[in-house]
Amino acid sequence: MKILVVDDEKNILKLYKAELEDEGYTVVTANSGREALDVYEQEEPDIITLDIMMPEMDGIQVLRQIKQKAPEIPIIMLTAYDYRDDFSVWVSDAYVVKSSDLTQLKATIRQILEKKS
Repeated sequence: MKILVVDDEKNILKLYKAELEDEGYTVVTANSGREALDVYEQEEPDIITLDIMMPEMDGIQVLRQIKQKAPEIPIIMLTAYDYRDDFSVWVSDAYVVKSSDLTQLKATIRQILEKKS
């Protein structure tokens, strides 16, 4: 299973990549919305984790563009803030508040991939 991790903070990308690779996933990363769209096209990941707050093109814009092309791809929105009231994140498959403890994220990825298979 290949996961695309999108975040504008390089330290978070490193942490998530290392932790998720330890779980046995193949991990590709992007540190901007535009790069995420390019990497998505090239790598065809099975699932995407997407930071909401990014400069230039935010996660909501990336979410919309990817879901237009591939409505079936699972996308987990990651944020330091609580956006549950923003209806645009409802089209995502899950919503996880960012933390250095990736337990919730890993559990969410597992649940989504189990449903998908």
